[in-house]
Amino acid sequence: MPPPFPPRLGAAMRTPCVVQGQRKLLLCSVWLWVSVVAQTSPPAPTGQSQPGSKLQFRLAGYPRKHNEGRIEVFYNHEWGTICDDDFTLANAQVLCRHLGFVTATGWTHSAKYGKGVGRIWLDNVNCGGSEKSILDCKSRGWGNSDCTHEEDAGVVCRDERIPGFVDSNVIEVRAGEGVSSPAPVGPPEQRWGVASPECCFSSARRLLSRACMKHQRMGPIHLNEVQCTGSEKSLWSCPYKNITEEDCKHSEDAGIRCNIPYMGYETTIRLSGGRSRFEGRVEVELGAGSNGTPKWGLICGEGWGTLEATVACRQLGLGFANHGLQETWYWDASNVTEMGLSGVKCSGHEMSLSQCQNHGTNVNCKRTGTRFAAGVICSETASDLLLHAPLVQETAYIEDRPLHMLYCAAEENCLASSSRKANWPYGHRRLLRFSSQIHNNGRADFRPKAGRHSWVWHECHGHYHSMDIFTHYDILTPNGTKVAEGHKASFCLEDTECQEGMQRHFACANFGEQGVSVGCWDTYRHDIDCQWVDITDVQPGSYIFQVGGGRLGGGAVAGSRQRQPVPCHCPGLASLAGVRGAAAP
Repeated sequence: MPPPFPPRLGAAMRTPCVVQGQRKLLLCSVWLWVSVVAQTSPPAPTGQSQPGSKLQFRLAGYPRKHNEGRIEVFYNHEWGTICDDDFTLANAQVLCRHLGFVTATGWTHSAKYGKGVGRIWLDNVNCGGSEKSILDCKSRGWGNSDCTHEEDAGVVCRDERIPGFVDSNVIEVRAGEGVSSPAPVGPPEQRWGVASPECCFSSARRLLSRACMKHQRMGPIHLNEVQCTGSEKSLWSCPYKNITEEDCKHSEDAGIRCNIPYMGYETTIRLSGGRSRFEGRVEVELGAGSNGTPKWGLICGEGWGTLEATVACRQLGLGFANHGLQETWYWDASNVTEMGLSGVKCSGHEMSLSQCQNHGTNVNCKRTGTRFAAGVICSETASDLLLHAPLVQETAYIEDRPLHMLYCAAEENCLASSSRKANWPYGHRRLLRFSSQIHNNGRADFRPKAGRHSWVWHECHGHYHSMDIFTHYDILTPNGTKVAEGHKASFCLEDTECQEGMQRHFACANFGEQGVSVGCWDTYRHDIDCQWVDITDVQPGSYIFQVGGGRLGGGAVAGSRQRQPVPCHCPGLASLAGVRGAAAP
């Protein structure tokens, strides 16, 4: 049983965040806590409160966003849940204010975010909505419930923080749902350790945590016992120790929650004509008009794609991009008709469209009609595909495969262009073969854009392709020159396996739906046709084997996060002495 937490005011939420360094990118879940005065003994159902011990609240469950989840309360030295009997939006409003949000937009029943553990502390809660504390609401009393955890309640809070609400500096280790051991982050001279302290690092006013088990990373762990002063330009400039697998595991991955200053980017962009606030024609502010009001203009749709839409959705505060549209005639509901921006080209990481390349004031758009203005469809959640790089390293080998066994592969363009001049069916092609495993670590299922009605049937192999290209494979020289390439068309994209507690939703059998569910992964074995790179024309030497390219986790599929390619160094490719150095991006 964990001890009571420090009486610090804060917000209870778990926020997915990203830490991007020189070599790897970590996903983490940060827990923040809130304390209010509670009584030392169970109260009567009237809700009258007395000063005493502290209550803490948190959001839990999976999958979810940071402002929603199963509501849990820490009372009498034990975490517990709230039953959904008689639960109302007014109850959720009071609880969301405890968590640091201005109000609630909804609530959930029947353990939507998963079943909790421990006690069910409250049942038949009845709030008016204006109460300052859940203690002021009526209920059956603390610990008096006839519910099971299948009736755990959840809340959906508006993603808007209470002004002046201060987060407490708390870090936590999670060894599974319902297991916690928080500790405060102190000043630099007073560092706190949690569970295995040698794997944690912290400093003043920085929030660090271990990654939740459901967001564990893969690949090597590079840093241990990192000790920074705060003035370094890079983590690699901080003193640290090398580690072994026994010293630190991925259940102990560190993460941060960054304080991003408010820049007001969302005030210079808007959407019009869409069916909801998440879609529409993109309009950007061009400055002040003649009457002093903002002047708005459209964006030329030429060259507009997923990367540009990703930046637009981020600037709007609407999450991720599902689609970047070059024609928006069906959203022609605005008085804005002037093209104010053209030639927009983004890398996908910008915070605002103004940071992307563009033609500036020299607008150059061949099709200036409003129907050719750029548009977006945004989504609050996205899939996040991650290659399990060590599996590529462990399974890579070279095969000389006879041409008479490669007719189907040639039809699918799985061989180098020089194969067209080969003396079919005699001779062979040299193939670099390997297995790949793609994990979905995001918060939304990975789905092909095309529905089953538009999948392409391949007669030779006898299967459907739900996507033209699912993954790129490239062989590069040390200076980055491409000498060979391959690709994987999605002929069967399914949930091969899933994490414990997650369910499979996609299976290819019987013309089933294709995709990769949250918490699951799809495996392409080395012995499947086209799971290779044709290296027949590659000279012996050392090369970089790059998996992923621009499509893995972005661009090819709606609402997917962009990821960088995964490089592996291949010494002696002619005989494949080994594929080494595979690392997650």
